[in-house]
Amino acid sequence: MIRTIVTPTNSNFTISIPKDYIGKEIEIMYYPAIEVIEQQPVVKKTMADFWGIISDETAKEMHQELQESRNGWEERLRKQF
Repeated sequence: MIRTIVTPTNSNFTISIPKDYIGKEIEIMYYPAIEVIEQQPVVKKTMADFWGIISDETAKEMHQELQESRNGWEERLRKQF
């Protein structure tokens, strides 16, 4: 993938297509970069946003695996120091 930001000096702009892309479908887009950044508000998610996505049983299993993983790391750190 090639991505770059340019500031055109007139209404015509020429690009060179890399040899690897010849014969392939490519996407070419142009838009004002600053406007796109402004249009994407930061959405903060909370745990409540994810409620019901997985079952309570799966959540408990994942929590148990996470706890075991943390305990393993803590044990390894204690052995090192």
